[in-house]
Amino acid sequence: MELRLLRYFVAVAEERHFGRAAARLHMTQPPLSRAIRQLENDLGVVLLLRSAAGVEPTAAGTTLYAEARTLLDQAERARARVIETAGPATLTVGTLADGAGEAGTHLAAAFRRRHPEVSIRFREADFTDPTTGLRAGLADVALTRSPFDETGLTVRVLRSDPVGLVLRTGDPLADRATLRLADVADRPWFQLPEGTDSLWREYWNGATPVGERPSGPVVRTVGECLQAVLWNGSAGIAPLGHALPDGLTWVPLADMPPSPLVVAWVTERENPLIRSFARIAADGV
Repeated sequence: MELRLLRYFVAVAEERHFGRAAARLHMTQPPLSRAIRQLENDLGVVLLLRSAAGVEPTAAGTTLYAEARTLLDQAERARARVIETAGPATLTVGTLADGAGEAGTHLAAAFRRRHPEVSIRFREADFTDPTTGLRAGLADVALTRSPFDETGLTVRVLRSDPVGLVLRTGDPLADRATLRLADVADRPWFQLPEGTDSLWREYWNGATPVGERPSGPVVRTVGECLQAVLWNGSAGIAPLGHALPDGLTWVPLADMPPSPLVVAWVTERENPLIRSFARIAADGV
């Protein structure tokens, strides 16, 4: 029996409801239901009685619940002993340059309370790699923004922020309540470096094919984008919440979909510390 399946079963048995258990586990209900069916098939017994009101453990399920709690507690104690023996743990968090503070100071405080023994390192990446070095092993977990190629990654959305146009404060469009991409179709549009993730490039280009807008400067960070607007009057877009320097303002774009702030990691490298970081991020953002 996999510990993962036992954790899922314990959550369902304690919540008495697949939906509540799925929310507790930060997953959707269908894969949770499939996992419990797999566990029942592996054991050859029915563990849960399903009804419209929820679920109730069978006699076999009650026995497994007690045994599973014991096994999971033992596994946690073993993990703690191994970590203690190995010395202080380190978690490398990848972020996009200028974006380390997007999740807020509460995440740092909550993580320190839960894992005071863990040292956190940050790695800032530029726009060429919105996954911040996850696949290359340069980061253990990423706080970043989608969309990007999610092959081999686990991605959890923390929140979605409106996207707006960044303008000089004296710009004729700066006093508008909302804008549309067509309002700045004739302005130089910042360019992303060659080799940038194609999904990321398409999103931040306003879903307009490259070359169909006047070309602005190549930018690799939010800071470079803002300076391009300030100095050159280029068209720049950014999610709500980025601090703007004096002389710039932000106007919502009605036809840009929201920008998801996500936590992501390489699925096959998942470990308890990464899961804990993701849970803390999801609970507080």
